[in-house]
Amino acid sequence: MRLLALPAFEDNYIWALVDDEGDALVIDPGDAAPVLAATGNGLWPSAVLVTHHHPDHAGGIAALRARWPTLPVFAPEDDRIPDATERVGDGDTVAVKNWRLSVLAVPGHTRSHIAFHGGGADGPPHLFCGDTLFSLGCGRLFEGTPAQMLASLERLAALPDASLVCCGHEYTLANAAFASAVDPHNPALRHRVEEARVMRQAGRPTLPVSLASEIATNPFLRVDTEAVRAAVSHRLGRPPVDRVETFATLRQWKNDFRA
Repeated sequence: MRLLALPAFEDNYIWALVDDEGDALVIDPGDAAPVLAATGNGLWPSAVLVTHHHPDHAGGIAALRARWPTLPVFAPEDDRIPDATERVGDGDTVAVKNWRLSVLAVPGHTRSHIAFHGGGADGPPHLFCGDTLFSLGCGRLFEGTPAQMLASLERLAALPDASLVCCGHEYTLANAAFASAVDPHNPALRHRVEEARVMRQAGRPTLPVSLASEIATNPFLRVDTEAVRAAVSHRLGRPPVDRVETFATLRQWKNDFRA
């Protein structure tokens, strides 16, 4: 099983999980062109998985279906993804060839956002989380509440530590600046930032990354730690009333942050 990160637009990744025969699950094809180009290297789409309706994640589906009219498209219950052939929601399982992935509802970035967790029989599971969880960050709240997003992130954090986080954008270094401002004395974070910097200098993606790494470094998964609570308390000028306010303050701080 191979995992490919197909670059699209300025900083998107279209993920392809490819088996030994070249058949692939394609995740969040905002643009059909990178997928079509990959067919020249032996990739053949078996199914498309979609995490949410934003065009940079779903905009290429129609062109892929035009090329392969029987291509199944698994997407959340949302009319803003009109090209879906199969609607899936929380607790469902997507089974295609030898792949099996569980579906998790993770609202916050959008109201109908879902994630897919699993893969083949061998190796660690993959977490295709769209724009809910980023390396060292999380998505903006366009349609959900802080409480919803925090609950969604906690659902993802409860998955096996070895899960490979495959998010929708190459935001790691930008997120690193904010994470370092919040949690500057975290040695795991310092290691991750240096690792990501070396990867990008070499022209490599910083993804996937283990969920264990994110739990150790991502401030949005660490709202209960003393360091993150202290940073938020300093930001507010008082202790946060609860963990939802801790998260909401972090997210607004990130919105306003300039490195």
